[in-house]
Amino acid sequence: MAKYFDVHPDNPQPRAVSQVVRILQDDGLIAYPTDSCYALGCRIGNAKGLDRIREIRQLGGGHHFTLVCRDFAQLGQLVQINNAVFRSVKAATPGSYTFILPATREVPRRLLHPRKKTVGVRIPEHVVTQAILAELGEPLLSSTLLLPGEEEPLTQGWEIKERLDHALDAVIDSGECGTVPTTVIDLSGGEPEILRVGAGDPARFA
Repeated sequence: MAKYFDVHPDNPQPRAVSQVVRILQDDGLIAYPTDSCYALGCRIGNAKGLDRIREIRQLGGGHHFTLVCRDFAQLGQLVQINNAVFRSVKAATPGSYTFILPATREVPRRLLHPRKKTVGVRIPEHVVTQAILAELGEPLLSSTLLLPGEEEPLTQGWEIKERLDHALDAVIDSGECGTVPTTVIDLSGGEPEILRVGAGDPARFA
């Protein structure tokens, strides 16, 4: 049964954040709000958490998972990034973009795209997410909370708790955060390729 945390969107309660982080450190799986929509999240090293995300979303082997980072210091440890790409990513973050880039050796092989050896990374602009990342001290392995056969992600914490109570360890509710996922930009091949148009304006990468 998932624990339910009602967290203030602008001033997250430190006690609640600490409890959520403890659940993550104990290899729990959480549903949490971001600046685009709700996501599923666990620690990068949590192999069972990855399997649980795949099961909830019924994902195949070619799915790009996202590593949600607090800042560029974390992001730079996970992906290979040249000066031109750095400037493009820096100008668009924090925000509702996910960038596909070649992974470094810091990223476990099971998280990589099987052929391209790439991974998604993003820096969100959401107070609660940033508070969790700050206390956790490491990125979150994440995937949009979009259930199989449904066109839009879940947006209400109580509904997530109701529908996925058996599959999660915690649900963080800080109010509705929208239904539009991130805009996904593949920067692994030199020229930007827009893989999904979402909450972030794709025009800057066109």
